[in-house]
Amino acid sequence: MTTADTDRAVEFSVFAHPDLTIDPPHEQVVFCRDAATGLRAIIAIHSTTLGPALGGTRFYPYASEANALGDVLRLSRGMTFKSAAAGLDLGGGKAVIIGDPAVDKTPELLRAYGMFVDTLGGRYITAGDVGTTSHDMDVIGEGTSFVASKTRTNGGSGDTAPMTTLGVFSALEAAAQQAWGSSDLRGLRVGVEGVGKVGGELTGLLLAAGATVLAADPSPAAREAFAARFPEASIVDDVRSARVDVYAPCAMGGTVTDRLARATAATVICGAANNQLTCPEVETVLGERGIVWVPDYIANAGGVIQAFSEQQDWTGEQTRAKAKALRERTAQVLATAAGRGITAGDAARLIVAERLTAKR
Repeated sequence: MTTADTDRAVEFSVFAHPDLTIDPPHEQVVFCRDAATGLRAIIAIHSTTLGPALGGTRFYPYASEANALGDVLRLSRGMTFKSAAAGLDLGGGKAVIIGDPAVDKTPELLRAYGMFVDTLGGRYITAGDVGTTSHDMDVIGEGTSFVASKTRTNGGSGDTAPMTTLGVFSALEAAAQQAWGSSDLRGLRVGVEGVGKVGGELTGLLLAAGATVLAADPSPAAREAFAARFPEASIVDDVRSARVDVYAPCAMGGTVTDRLARATAATVICGAANNQLTCPEVETVLGERGIVWVPDYIANAGGVIQAFSEQQDWTGEQTRAKAKALRERTAQVLATAAGRGITAGDAARLIVAERLTAKR
């Protein structure tokens, strides 16, 4: 993580929030430790106003506990906004497990984590995220029933990456319509940052739509696998400084900095990463330059829609239709922003505020 990440981790408070209408304090933060398995996890429940707090479990080698805490607080808050904006009867929660999933992840650790989730009695429902898979949810599910996105074999709906990707792609079509007057992506140069589960899926959809894809990832193994899968795409060292029409951050958050906002060649920023802006003021800079930014919790809501579908017994087609509808939701947000002379972030928060206030 960057120095900015560390600073934000310290500044983000559980209790102190300037606007309690749409940004209430966290309801509960639980620190989980199991000495036998080496488990160190944090579960953050931001809000259960609209329903149980659903959000994925991120397995990541954080540099410090402060970074892990800052991340889970921001991510859980984002889940409240994401579910509210998507019209789902869900609250916001998230969890992080501190460690390297390639080294530290074991069935015993995941089961122990599942038992901690179970102690919350359904206030928090977990699912997959960075560093965890549907197969991991199967194992976590041995310790709790409050888990979504298990494999289809075990009664779940499977990996949420394809549905998350569909939502991002649909949101990008709306952003293209706003920026260029057409949702046709043919001929656009798109910089995809992060070629993991969602970044890879998004590349496939973009290439099928006739776009040109430039991709970057710090992992040599990920780049090699991506190149073999998509030989028609280009691997570059840094998509942020590349000449692209669209910047699609699909890895960790905090990449849309003030510096990037002032220098990027992109006309549209739309991706799957959470908490993309390093601070709210960055969006003002984007607006001054005429750059269309789709609020991340609008664009990447496909995953939580899929997880929610398990609670509603929706068919696969119904779930896909809900994810595709993020195009209309994005268009609504961008049109409201343009019509009222406010940022897209402010327009999205109006939707969140309306739902949370009506429920209270």
